[in-house]
Amino acid sequence: MAVITPQLPDVDLTPPEVTDPDIASDIAKFEELLPQYLAGEIDEDVFRVFRLTNGIYGQRQGGRNQMIRVRMPYGSITADQLDMLGFVAKNYSRQWGHITTRQNIQMHFVQLELIPEVMKHLGSVGLSTREACGDTIRNVQGCHLAGACPYEVLDVSAWAEAANDHFIRNPLGQRLPRKFKINFSGCDTDCGQAMFNDAGVIAVTRTLDDGTIEAGFRVFVAGGLGANPHAALAVEEFTPKEELLPTIESILRVFEQTGNRSNKLRARMKWVVGELGWEETQQRILSTRKLLIASSSWPGGIPEAVEKAGDAPAGRGTGPMTAIGHGVNVAFGSQTPYDRWEAANVVRGAANGTVSAYAWCRLGDITVEQFHGMASIVRDFDVEVRATNRQNFILRGLSDEQLPELHRRLGELDMAQPGAELVRDVLSCPGADTCGLAVTQSRGLASAIGEQLEEHGLAEVSGVRINISGCTNSCGHHHTADIGFFGVERRAHGQSAPGYQMLLGGHVGQEQIQFGAKALRLPAKAAPEAAIRVIRRFTEERDAGEAFAAWLERVGGADAVASDLADLGVFPEPALAPDFYVDFDETSPYVKDVGVSECAT
Repeated sequence: MAVITPQLPDVDLTPPEVTDPDIASDIAKFEELLPQYLAGEIDEDVFRVFRLTNGIYGQRQGGRNQMIRVRMPYGSITADQLDMLGFVAKNYSRQWGHITTRQNIQMHFVQLELIPEVMKHLGSVGLSTREACGDTIRNVQGCHLAGACPYEVLDVSAWAEAANDHFIRNPLGQRLPRKFKINFSGCDTDCGQAMFNDAGVIAVTRTLDDGTIEAGFRVFVAGGLGANPHAALAVEEFTPKEELLPTIESILRVFEQTGNRSNKLRARMKWVVGELGWEETQQRILSTRKLLIASSSWPGGIPEAVEKAGDAPAGRGTGPMTAIGHGVNVAFGSQTPYDRWEAANVVRGAANGTVSAYAWCRLGDITVEQFHGMASIVRDFDVEVRATNRQNFILRGLSDEQLPELHRRLGELDMAQPGAELVRDVLSCPGADTCGLAVTQSRGLASAIGEQLEEHGLAEVSGVRINISGCTNSCGHHHTADIGFFGVERRAHGQSAPGYQMLLGGHVGQEQIQFGAKALRLPAKAAPEAAIRVIRRFTEERDAGEAFAAWLERVGGADAVASDLADLGVFPEPALAPDFYVDFDETSPYVKDVGVSECAT
């Protein structure tokens, strides 16, 4: 694959001043150690750990090519930060950035020698790469509709902010056995995806003896995906607000003390439960929390961020509600582009009168023009924007009167397609484009499925989500989608060929997670047709308002659906269909090329 080295323009790229002392300190240390590494004074393994902890990944292409990941707690971002990301994408990367499934922004092909300069530009607007990678506490995720959701029990925005502030640069999280992920959801719809994270938080209520209702949390632990998915388990029925951060810290302490430091493939929190058993793990978490008040860094009580911003729920409204959670059905009865967009991408229902709207980002990518265009929209409309875990943006705090003009502006940016977060919104990991572990070009498959959906008039079907990973590690969350694919190598007619395992019936919500069941293995080039057939059959057979999972169970499950796709699982002879032996976005015959990925470092 060609190495891309951005051509820097003949302009002044001197970074502005970084005023945040923590970010400035991180950058200063990177500036100090990078020349030592380049001079051979610091071992490769040592510098790699340092680099990853500071959010800088190596790439499949090797050399000085780096991916830089920007940490964005609960997806929150400002207009100035959007402009700066556009500046960095234009001058240091490949003219676009990418939203991750953890609400980060990342950019590829940034040259290692320029990383401190890029970090300074980002830091000047308060953006940090600290602990976006490595064996650390990763970006704290939160429901992108928090504070604007008609179902929420609590607005978890400030709670996610407080967790981020407490755990970033925390000594407890600097050299963990493996990465540690924290997610927040404001209700059991679980848009924040608490059910497959190391520590997942869902806002709930309980009724006290005097009949009053108390809002608090249910904390889940040891969820995970990858080759061995594991559903999260509730630590206790109800955790009061004052005990939330101590509970999360206690989970972290148990992980730090008992995680497997000799085998990273078995080092996540789910493996701790597998080794100790659930009862022992639960007991250690609760006993640690009981005595945590003695710690000099005890995080108990209501955090300052919550005291300042509040956590009152948006409340239920009276208008229509769309695109909430997983598999909510939306009717597309209108014909004009605006009406279709308004029906699919606009979320109402908050009693505080606000309206939210999704801006679609194809494959999670944002061009330089889109970064700057979104920044202008945020300023001109005086609204808030967040990145979603399905790799889109959502604009919050709108009024109904602003929607026609917003639709026009998004259309100019190619971000107004109806169905963001639904079937058109095919989610994919970076795959073999940049990742050393991937065995297939998952982005290429996602693009091909998207094109087929448009061609067959199925792009605006509601209640179906498609997720793709380039390997078994589930960075594309293929386990949790209605239709999931993960890349595999296939052998056919004596040749190696790109393939996918298809899964059906994944679902997250209502404090439960259902991992998709294996349907069949397919040639990569047959996977788009398989997706189209399944979606078409679903649309033809579903009952009114029926969810994909319910339909799948009614028709006999993944095996029954797979039996109707058996003809797609056969590889034609190479001479008859040579393209089946070439992956998407490639021109040469397929070769399984798995390197050392820093995801597993």
